[in-house]
Amino acid sequence: MTFNFLKLLIILIFLVIPLDAKAKYKIMIVGDSLSAAYGLKQEDGWVKLLQNKYVEKDKPIELINTSVSGQTTGNALARIEQQLASHNPSHVLIELGGNDGLRGFPVNKLRENLQSLVAKSQQANAVVALMEIQIPPNLGPRYTSMFIKSYSVVTEKTNSYLFPYFMFEVAGKPELMQNDNLHPNKQAQPLIAEFMYTEIEKWLAIANR
Repeated sequence: MTFNFLKLLIILIFLVIPLDAKAKYKIMIVGDSLSAAYGLKQEDGWVKLLQNKYVEKDKPIELINTSVSGQTTGNALARIEQQLASHNPSHVLIELGGNDGLRGFPVNKLRENLQSLVAKSQQANAVVALMEIQIPPNLGPRYTSMFIKSYSVVTEKTNSYLFPYFMFEVAGKPELMQNDNLHPNKQAQPLIAEFMYTEIEKWLAIANR
């Protein structure tokens, strides 16, 4: 077999490989209203803005947003296996717990659900990250402290990645919040998208070591 024939064969192989067959990160976001663009058009939410940035930068990253307003860790646990089978993500980012905390759900149950969500995602061969959620101190310092600590406990047990809370620079600023003072407004979404761009870059770099 001559060198020229081999060269031609390689070229033909690349021509018949579909474009979408190239390596790509598929990040499935399992979240609540903070990631579901509550009160906004979907195109104005941080997930869509971040996807637009990946497209502009020609980064092979696809965001799959399965977030649902009002979703608890228990709700998500009932759906996660079907979503994993349907989307086959390479990575899963879990942004949940806020609704559990606002309703005063037991912290032990929160930890159990989060650990199950991570485990099921890892069993589907996905790299998993868990976002540390912060809640108002309405239920007292003990509950709040136990709630927040749950995230580091779960990531340590499951060897998953811990994301910082994406609302730190937004919450508490009336000009960036909707009238309910719980959800970020349209002006806040680009800020969250930029924050998530930076944090996802860190996560992928560490996960690929």
